[in-house]
Amino acid sequence: MASTFNLEIVTPERKFFSGDVEMVILKTPEGEMGILKEHMPMVVAVDIGPIQIKKDGKWMQAVLTEGFMEVKQDKTVILTDTAEWPEEIDVNRAEQAKKRAEERLQRQISEIEFIRSRAALARAMARLKVKGKR
Repeated sequence: MASTFNLEIVTPERKFFSGDVEMVILKTPEGEMGILKEHMPMVVAVDIGPIQIKKDGKWMQAVLTEGFMEVKQDKTVILTDTAEWPEEIDVNRAEQAKKRAEERLQRQISEIEFIRSRAALARAMARLKVKGKR
């Protein structure tokens, strides 16, 4: 069996995941990052997008929104605003959110509205990608 490390994913509402895993791949503002046991310790921002978790030789996928990840040699903790498994994603709601965000981005809007709309679009696209509807 491959070397494992403890992974915890925590949102304000719940402990989303806790267990020993072999690998994690997620999105950061600088691009995708993979974590294995004994990774160099660090703290990094987490970006909106899918997370892939390898546990017991099988891959699981979920979607995360913004947050932070603390990596230690034998434990990684991800604090994120939201985390969802594919079965928790409402495809119709995500598609409607995507459409609304795209429409807002087409109009002349303030910089704050632009940032919020871009984030809403990224969340919707990530949900649809994890759900396999992109």
